[in-house]
Amino acid sequence: MRYEGNIFRPPSEAYSLLVQVTVGCTHNKCTFCSMYKDKQFHIRKLDDILEDLAWARRHYARVERIFLCDGDALALSVNKLMPILNYIRENFPECERVTAYARAEDALRKTDEELKQLYEAGLTMAYVGAESGSEKVLEDIHKGETRQQLIDGVKKIEASGMKASVTFISGLAGKAGWEEHAIESGKMISEMSPSYVALLTLIVDPSVPMAKDIESGKMELLSAEEVMKETLLMLENTNVTRKCVFRSNHASNYLSLKGNLPDDKERMMEQIREAMSNHMFKDEMFRAL
Repeated sequence: MRYEGNIFRPPSEAYSLLVQVTVGCTHNKCTFCSMYKDKQFHIRKLDDILEDLAWARRHYARVERIFLCDGDALALSVNKLMPILNYIRENFPECERVTAYARAEDALRKTDEELKQLYEAGLTMAYVGAESGSEKVLEDIHKGETRQQLIDGVKKIEASGMKASVTFISGLAGKAGWEEHAIESGKMISEMSPSYVALLTLIVDPSVPMAKDIESGKMELLSAEEVMKETLLMLENTNVTRKCVFRSNHASNYLSLKGNLPDDKERMMEQIREAMSNHMFKDEMFRAL
């Protein structure tokens, strides 16, 4: 397999075949993110992608999952994605799912019929970084997408048959905006009703623009207890009517939370209260991106 630059994938794709179809991120301006700063976005040649898949077929007896890198592979047009998906379907019949990172605007640019076509060709899930439900926070972090675009994009993905796994980041608004961040994120989850929600906790790489705001005092980071207070408030404001798998068990999190909403909401909230009462948080030295 050939890769350009550093490669990133969601934790749940740890055992997936990683196939780079685009290089970098189409936006690449978020103030907290350092993932694709070493790359200029471009699309890989189809022949190169198919050669990598052919190499994988020769070397791996069984490939059950494939993740399409980089930052937002769904940015590719349907005409560019379909040959890739068709090749996977024909040459990896054992493959159970194909997934990719996506921006909401990627979904919004495509028609309902095009998204359904991709789903029927095997693209079963898209990972969307919403980060926050607060319009102010989205503007502050230079997300490049509005609250409504994120909601509409996730709804459109889910309506196609694909599942959406949406990521939010605890602590992203700092001490000044944590309440709005928590409340509006909970409301956003309720409105977009994704199949999966992943909650990470902010860790700031010294190289990103947000680090300068922290150094200057413009932004104050939350303590572990404040992060959990924020998470509790977010869950209080999350009211979904269909099953949503909720995970906050990333290496960055102070407390591991796993459950399904709405069934496990009260249990997870009680778990947070207990951890806060007994100061049962992961030590900073064990947190990582």
